Formats: sequence, structure tokens, C-alpha cells
Amino acid sequence: MSTKTASPITNSRRGDLHFWSRTLIPTTKDAPGDAESPSHKLLSRAGGIRRVAAGVYDYLPLAWRVLKKIEAIVRDEMDAAGGSELFMPVIVPHEFYEGTKRDEAYGPLLFTLRDRKDQALHLGPTHEETVTDIALGSVQSYKQLPLILYQVQTKFRDEARPRAGLLRCREFIMKDAYSFHMHIEGKGGLNEAYDAMYQAYVNIFTRCGLDFSVVEAESGPIGGSASHEFMVNCESGEDTILKCPATGYAANAEKCEIGERAAPGKGYFAGDPSGALEEVHTPGCPGIEDVCKFMKVKAPNMLKTVVFQSEEGAKWVVAVVRGDHDVNEGKVRDAAGVKVKLADPAQARAKGFEIGFVSPRSAAGKADVLLLVDKDAAISFDDAKGKPMFWATGADKKDYHLKHFNWSRDAAEAAKIAKVTDVRNAMAGDPSPRSKGAALVAQRGIEVGHIFKLGTKYSDAMGFAIMDETQQRKSVIMGCYGIGVSRTMAACVEMSHDDDGIKWPLPIAPYHVIITPMKVEADSRHMQVASDLAGQLSAAGFDVLIDDRDERPGVKFKDADLIGVPIRLTIGDKSLAEESVEFKLRTAAAGAGGFVKIAEVVGACRKVAGA
Repeated sequence: MSTKTASPITNSRRGDLHFWSRTLIPTTKDAPGDAESPSHKLLSRAGGIRRVAAGVYDYLPLAWRVLKKIEAIVRDEMDAAGGSELFMPVIVPHEFYEGTKRDEAYGPLLFTLRDRKDQALHLGPTHEETVTDIALGSVQSYKQLPLILYQVQTKFRDEARPRAGLLRCREFIMKDAYSFHMHIEGKGGLNEAYDAMYQAYVNIFTRCGLDFSVVEAESGPIGGSASHEFMVNCESGEDTILKCPATGYAANAEKCEIGERAAPGKGYFAGDPSGALEEVHTPGCPGIEDVCKFMKVKAPNMLKTVVFQSEEGAKWVVAVVRGDHDVNEGKVRDAAGVKVKLADPAQARAKGFEIGFVSPRSAAGKADVLLLVDKDAAISFDDAKGKPMFWATGADKKDYHLKHFNWSRDAAEAAKIAKVTDVRNAMAGDPSPRSKGAALVAQRGIEVGHIFKLGTKYSDAMGFAIMDETQQRKSVIMGCYGIGVSRTMAACVEMSHDDDGIKWPLPIAPYHVIITPMKVEADSRHMQVASDLAGQLSAAGFDVLIDDRDERPGVKFKDADLIGVPIRLTIGDKSLAEESVEFKLRTAAAGAGGFVKIAEVVGACRKVAGA
């Protein structure tokens, strides 16, 4: 296993040397009108990406250089972890999904088209089925396992509302890897490969210069028994990470456990009503916020009741949480012991559930219905305030809600069959599940990597079974490991920028050094020194960009800040008079920097690179 923390430059390769005037870097003052996120604005303004269609972008030379550097680090660590690279088609035949039903799981996110023979085809969002088909046709013996295959390739997800540039787009670049095993534990098992991938991902994101967290996660439409997400830490992130400050435990909101919550003193569901039950006409109030505003009730005093069906439709599950909480489908699934989906409204109404106005009492007296009540919603007496708990809920008929709902008075039969458990998303301030007395804290992040223990989901669906060492025919066990390469680039910009532009970490910067001569005539000493230094730096492994444009110094300096090259060397008359150049880091404060002797420039750059 590689544990590289090496310099971003290496003497085994000569660095690239380019002139600004001979490449394409179309910087602009203004971002596109639809750009909202920092990465979308700055990658566009820096001439790195250009919109082709909604959620589809050109990668211009600067961005492409960053992507290739990220890919090189990914390949290096994947190879060191035992992976073998291949390349699979973008097209996935529809028949590959017949067993796995992932076309149903992805729904409209799956980009579908038809060929001239009217055969359904899909643009792959990931390639579990395709790689399983490869292994199915190539692996006949347990002696060929374990096996780890990976690719770096373009993927498609037909997002309804692409936004934030490369963070939520339709076409993107991804590294996806898949492992195959005959057993879970021990040498050659899934757990060994999973741990190797976990460490490889830590190495990859560390080498890319990212500030990141590893969190427990839900598997989503890919499926699987265990998974971890790798999240770039930044305030503009769209995902919430919950952490235990005492132990370092971290998970996303969908996966995070909640520590022990004290039961009410009178017990769950026990306590007198807060008042006479009152039915309120609430027309045109489709959501909790609308109802709260109309009835002048706070969200923590609402009961939110969500109806689920088992995937095969034979079982119903009703989950109740407080109005300011969100039902967690994964926790509902685990508590119910069956895979669930949100109930079909028409089928739910036929069963007696008035969707949008359901109350907990609707679960009583119905066959095949399981009632799950979150601990914070199963309270009739408010211990903190020393008085009955005030609840409002649906009235089980269209456009009506109830005030002063009480479990023991108004839903006694439902309470008898209810299971009190954790069925909601965790929030900041909830008790830590790992340290008594500690509270969870929240931070924001952007998912850039995800690893899964798939088990036999895909091999079972596609009939991939071989003889093991005991001559027993068994389904092959799989793992899945993805990195959003283009998303990693965008997340890095979200993490590292200022008002002037991007601040690339040295390892993945498009160029390590930008040299800005004040006079760009070919026979000037400015250009001679720039060319000499560029040659020396390139020979030392640095990628160098010479800004040879005939532009004002202010324009060049602003563009240098915008494109984010880590080391800036400025050559002017004042510095040359001292046989020096002005040396400044992109991360330095305004006005910081100083002169460095020309003979010492390469050494100064090496020091920055840790070489």
C-alpha cells in the first residue's frame, strides 16, 4: 500500500513549459449569469470551463491540466492498492438492468436513448452491471480472485435541475472501481480490499492537498451493506456532516446515529391532553410550513406522519416524527426489516391514508401496517416545561388538521401497536452516539468519493457464481469505489479561493509557477531571464507558464490571481537591478512577497514544494 506524501514535482519527469500567448486561457471579468457557486463562477472566469448545454461543459486547457493531475494521483494510488485499469463503453444495454432493476432505482436520472433498431440503451451513471458482465465472462475459478478493476471515464446522470457548475451536472468524469471476492473476512476478502481502498482514498485526497473528512454514509441507489463518503470540508458544501467532538465519529445526516435520548418521566405516550381536540380547516396548505403559518403553530409542535410501502407493496409502514425533523428512510427500512419506498398516493388513499393530512391514529385497525414513532414525537408530557405536550397533526381528511392532539386520548389504539425508535435524521445538538454527554456538531461538505460493500446484489442479479475452494458454487462478493474527478476539481475551488480568484494546492495546480516579465520583447533581458528560469524550473520538474502577453501589469497580476497558480515570479527593472526576481505565493497576504536572487529561485520553489 502506497502512503505517499511526496512532493508534487519529481525529478523523474521534466515539467511542462508553456507561453500564455500560445495556449487558450480566456479569462473574463464577469461570471456567467447562471453561475451561483464559487467554483462555477471562478472556473468560468479563469477560462477553465465553458458551458455547452445545461449541465454539460467543455474543459479548456487549464481545467484539463488540473483534471489530468488528479487522475494521475488516482491512478498511482489505485495501482498501488492492487487495481488494474480498463475502459468500458459509455453505453449500457438495457438488458443489463433487467436483473438489477437499477433503471427503476435511478428513475429519470438515467439518461435513456434508442438506436436505429429501437433497442433501449442508457448512458452509464456507474458501471456495476457492465463490469459484472466482464467478470462473468472471464472469471471461472476462485483462484482468479480477488480482483480489482477500475476505469476513469465520462458518466451521465440526467439531473432535472443542473446547477453549481461541475458540482451538480449531467456529464462528469469519474473514477469507478469494482472488487470481486469469494469471502468477506481474511486474506483476499472484501474487507481487506475495502480497507485498502479506504486508505488509497485517504492518500489520494491528501496528495491532492484537500481538507477532507471521512464519514459513514448510506449506500443509496447503488445498494450495499456498508459505505463511507469522503467529503471536502467547506462552508458552501451542500451536504451536512455531523461529528462527535469527543471521539471524531462522523456521518452524513442520512446515516448518523443519535445517542441515547432520555425517556419522558411519565413514559412514552402517557400524559393528559393540552386541551380539547380542535379540528381546523386548512385549505391550500400542502406542507408543514404552510400549516404552521396558517394555524400559528411552531414546527416542533407538529407531528409529521409519512407513509411508506415495502418495495413489493405487501406491507405498509407509517413513520411519525416531529414537524421540524425529517424522516430517515434508511432508519425506517432498518426498523421495519424490509426495503421501503414512499407510498403511492392513490394506493395509500385506497388503504385509508389521506396523504398530506395523515395522523398517527390512521395506522390503527389496518392489517399489515407497522407504526414507527420517533422518540421525540412519542411524548405527551413536556418534562422541561412541566406541562402537557401541545401537538397538532393531520385530521385524516383533506384540508383539515387537529390541535391539542394527545396520544393516550386520541390515538390509544395506535399507541398500543407503535414501535418507539429512531426514525429521523440526526441534527446538530443531538446526543452523540459514541460519547455520553457529548453533542453532535454540524459542518458542511462536498462529497468527492464514496466506497461501498456491495455484497452479492449484482452477482445474484446477473447469475455470477463460481466454485469456491470447497467445490461449492457461490455468488461472487463485490465492492464498489467511486471518485468524482471533475467534482474533486470543483470542490477544491469551493474549499480554496478568495475574492481575487482560485488558490490551487500545488499538487494539482495547472501550473506550479507563473513567470510574469514586465517587458515581453524577445530581446529584452526580462524575457531572457524568464526563459532561462523557466528552463531551469522545468528541468527540476515544475510546470511553468510564462505570461508573455503585451498587457498592462495590472491585467497580468489580476489574471495570475484569478487562475490561481501557486508561485508567482515577477521580473521587472527594479528586481533585475539586484539580480533578483519578485517571489510571491498565491496564498500570501496582499503585499507580501520579496526579492529572491535569480540563482536561488529554483531552490526557493523546491522549498515551497517540499522537494
